[in-house]
Formats: sequence, C-alpha cells, structure tokens
Amino acid sequence: MAPMWTVGVVFATATGWLYILSSNLPTLEIEEHTHTGSDQSLNLSKIPNRTEVSFPTNLEELTSLAALLQRYQDAHQGYILLLFCSAYLYKQTFAIPGSVFLNVLAGALFGPWSVPLVCFLSAIGATCCYFISYSFGYKYIQQYFPHKLQYLQQKVHENSDSLFFFLLFSRLFPMTPNWFLNIAAPILDIPVSQFFFSVLIGLIPYNLVCVQTGSILSEIKSMDRIFSTWTLCKLAIIAIGALVPGIVAKRYHLNIKEKVKTS
Repeated sequence: MAPMWTVGVVFATATGWLYILSSNLPTLEIEEHTHTGSDQSLNLSKIPNRTEVSFPTNLEELTSLAALLQRYQDAHQGYILLLFCSAYLYKQTFAIPGSVFLNVLAGALFGPWSVPLVCFLSAIGATCCYFISYSFGYKYIQQYFPHKLQYLQQKVHENSDSLFFFLLFSRLFPMTPNWFLNIAAPILDIPVSQFFFSVLIGLIPYNLVCVQTGSILSEIKSMDRIFSTWTLCKLAIIAIGALVPGIVAKRYHLNIKEKVKTS
C-alpha cells in the first residue's frame, strides 16, 4: 500500500487545478438592453459574480450557477465544458456527495446530449476512486467500515457466478450507497473492467432523470421533484429487471457444477 500522505498530494493538486479553473473564468462582457414597452429587460442583479462560482448545495445556488455558466457558455463553451468535467471528476474521484446537482446542471448547460457525458464522467471518476482506494485505502476501509465491508463481501461471494449483473443491479437500485461501493470494490477484488462498465451502464437511468430535470430547471421549485416516489419505484423496477440475467446465469453454473459432480 502506498504512503497515505500521497493521497493528500493528489487531493491538493486536484483542488488547486479546480480552483485555478473556477477563479480564472474568461472575461464576460454583458451589455444591458432595455426594450421599452416589453418584459424583455435583462436583470443583471440575478447573475452572480464570477468569484461566487462554487459547488451548489441547494436549488437556489444551482439555479444561480446555471444562469451564470449559461452566459459564459455562449462565448466560452470549451472552457465551461473543461470546468464542468474537472468539477465532476473531482467529486467522483474523492467520493464527495452532491453529484445530483452536477447532473442537473449538465442538463441545464448541455441539454439531453449530456447524458452520455455524465455517464462517462461517472465511470471515469468512480474508476479513479477505485484506484485510489486500491493504493491507499485497504487498511482504513477495513478499520472504519468492517460490518459494511463484510456484508458486501458476502453478497459478492454469493453472486460470483453473475458478478456483473449484481454490480449492475447495485448501480441501478436508487438506494445503493455508490460511494461505498466505489471504495470497497478493489478491496473485494472486483475486476476493474466489470466495475467500470457496471457504473457506465448502471447509472444511465439515474443520470437521465437528473439531466431531464436540468432542461426544465427554471420550473423546479424543490429538489424533491427530481426523485418522486413514482420515479424511485421505476428505478427500483429497472434494477430488479437487471437481476434476471444474473439469476439465469447463476442457475446455469449451478447445473453445470451438479453435472460435474454426478459424472
């Protein structure tokens, strides 16, 4: 296992990079246009200064950030894309909560085509988290999460014949603690290829819901609207559907083992 201090170096470097990007946005020249006799006056007071760019923690901050970045995007689309990707990978790599806000922001900035983008970023970021945990986290995960790790290890062992479908189910199920699955996967010897593609595919429904919400961000009054009871039920049904191929594969392997024993 690599020295723990190197995690701090990696984290500090990533934080510094993100700070440089967020605090050095290109110059934005905004001209106020007033249309007499109409409601088309631009209210600049609702657009925050560029020094206020930070991770949103509530709907109001998210709406303000989206308004600011949308105006930057008109003239600096490449820079905004780089900033968004860097911020997204930062959150995923270091298992920082709040990715739902960035998913919604992606929908507001890039439209429906951002679904493949956030799915890819989710998979890349989770895989980075996987390797950090592989290099530095074995001792600490066993020390601080022994019961969770033991439970997950048991489930992985029970589904070893259909591991990918179990991982897919875990990602599709809306209540799964993805952050823990990311840091525990290398400790449980889950192959990185299966891990990567289970994230890439398994988070599609979740990301799709968030991105669709982002496209109507101005109409959203509460974050609770994103994951209504019906939406959570649909995600759960999709997750259960993902178990079916795994159950079939598991029974197939059991039949083969029984035939080998009797032959």
